Amino acid sequence: MSDTTTPISSSPVEQAPDSGKDSVAEVVSLYQKSRKIYARSVTGWFATWRWALVWLTQLVFYGLPWLSWNDRQAILFDLGARRFYIFGLVLYPQDFIYLTGLLIVSAYSLFLFTAVAGRLWCGYACPQTVYTEIYMWFEQKFEGDRAQRMRLDQGPWTLERLLRRSGKQLAWILFGLWTGFTFVGYFTPIRVLGHEALTLSFGPWEWFWVLFYGFATYGNAGYMREQVCKYMCPYARFQSVMFDRDTLIISYDTERGEPRGSRSKKADPAKMGLGSCVDCGLCVQVCPTGIDIRKGLQYECIGCAACIDVCNGIMDKMGYQRGLIRYATENGLEQHLDRGSMMRRIFRPRVLIYTTILIAILSAFALSIYLRSPFRVDVVRDRASLARIVDDGRVENVYRIQIMNSAEEKQKYQLNVRGLPGIMIAGPSSFELDPAEARWITVSAQIPFEAAQQVGSGMHGIQFDVERLAHDDKTHPVQVEEKSTFMVPR
Repeated sequence: MSDTTTPISSSPVEQAPDSGKDSVAEVVSLYQKSRKIYARSVTGWFATWRWALVWLTQLVFYGLPWLSWNDRQAILFDLGARRFYIFGLVLYPQDFIYLTGLLIVSAYSLFLFTAVAGRLWCGYACPQTVYTEIYMWFEQKFEGDRAQRMRLDQGPWTLERLLRRSGKQLAWILFGLWTGFTFVGYFTPIRVLGHEALTLSFGPWEWFWVLFYGFATYGNAGYMREQVCKYMCPYARFQSVMFDRDTLIISYDTERGEPRGSRSKKADPAKMGLGSCVDCGLCVQVCPTGIDIRKGLQYECIGCAACIDVCNGIMDKMGYQRGLIRYATENGLEQHLDRGSMMRRIFRPRVLIYTTILIAILSAFALSIYLRSPFRVDVVRDRASLARIVDDGRVENVYRIQIMNSAEEKQKYQLNVRGLPGIMIAGPSSFELDPAEARWITVSAQIPFEAAQQVGSGMHGIQFDVERLAHDDKTHPVQVEEKSTFMVPR
């Protein structure tokens, strides 16, 4: 019996010997080692925009924890105190709905930008892209340009190689730790965290998150790079659902560029039967994910536009018109539409629907924050004593009322109750809370014996009114109403 099983090859690709047939059997390893990409540095209009956003995002991320607001950190998520400070806004866990709204706004913004111009988020503002750019910059400073890095990797270990690699690794590690430190600084006051860092007195969770976030930055941006975008990020897989034939994507003009071929600057490509592409391969060398854009749109493309910048530079040197690789639409390339015609097609039904929904959500989100009450009230019945008879035959129910002051100044509140004849608060009914303080207050509501007989036994609806009293020209009275029940025993 002949063995018909195909052998498994340890090499990435193995071709069977020629057996006289037209087809050749090919075995592909599922565990092929990823080929290291040596991305070439590039300058140009899109590269300038990309670096501008790198600076902007990092100034925001690293700078915000150091800003002060009303004698505290401007943005601080104090998990221990269950308060979240965002400039003048103080949020509590009960305000989780705002996080939901923010996530919805982010999702619809992603849908809108993708429908208009593809993976703008991935190419310019995604943290993976931003930190990869920064880590590649460190790499180029220590190990040189693309050719130098390739020679360094292929050559023997020398003192120069050791020093360059050690310097790069040290810069990567320090930057990763600084990133982890800043991340934790949003949850622990960063000045306190800075003092703890100098004395190495972090708490266990602070140690964990500084090291974990720093290691994640170091690993993702230093080593995994394009692997995160290609295999870990789900956006690459479902982006095509948001594309249509009028979406601006990075495109290679095949009709103009083919057939490609090298030539001198003085040669006439028309006489040589060649297109505008000189087949220099620079568009592949500058690509951070290692794809060839000339093969068409691929899911690995993150939309960084590095290939556009380098191709425009080659076109300038050759004296050809720019735009062999450019932002264009499928319909634009097929129908030879000019840029104005393609831009006018942006305002199509899908984009208009996304825009309308996004504006509506943003408006509702902003209005909700603007109309948000400066304090919150929760009423909970005391379950240890549902109802009892006190002096003069009065019926008493006990409640625990939580008042959360969302303002950053001391506030005074007046408590009243209504809903049953003669109902009143027994004991103190005015309270004072410190800035951003949340306090549980135990209060008793009583009704006369005659009123209890009149309404009968059982549960009856009542309402607590908590009013913030004005104490200066900047504050005005605000009242919050909270419903509860009053129990009359048999």
